[in-house]
Amino acid sequence: MNPAGESEGRGEAVTLFDAVGGEPTFRRLVDEFYAGIADDPLLRPMYPQDLGPAADRMRLFLMQYWGGPNTYSSQRGHPRLRMRHAPFRIGAAERDAWLRHMRRAVDGLDLPPALDTELWNYLERAAYFMVNVMEDPAAPA
Repeated sequence: MNPAGESEGRGEAVTLFDAVGGEPTFRRLVDEFYAGIADDPLLRPMYPQDLGPAADRMRLFLMQYWGGPNTYSSQRGHPRLRMRHAPFRIGAAERDAWLRHMRRAVDGLDLPPALDTELWNYLERAAYFMVNVMEDPAAPA
C-alpha cells in the first residue's frame, strides 16, 4: 500500500476502499462499531440520542479517506477531526474503549491480513491523535 491507501500493480491503482469491497464493507464496519457504542457506559454519553447521523458521517469519512466517493467533503468540508471532537473529554480510557469497539468491528470484516493491518494501523493512529486530555500517571484514580 502506498500512503494514499492504494496498492500498485499492473499500472493500476487499487484503493483500499475497492480492495475491501467498497461501501458495503464500510457500512458493516461502522454498523458493528456503533452497535458497541450504543451500550458503552463511557462513550455513549458523548454521542447524540440518535446514533444514525454520527454513523453516516463516520462511514462517509472512512470511505472517502480510503479512496471512495468524496461525499463527506462535499457535505461537511474538511474533516477537522480534532476540532470536531474538542468539546469531548478524550483520555486514555475513552481512546481504549473506542479502539476496543473498532477492533471488534474490524475483526468482523475478516479482511486479508495486509488489508486488516493497513486499516487498523490508521484507526489506531487516529484514536491516539484524538486524545485531548493528558492524565497524570501519579494522580490518584
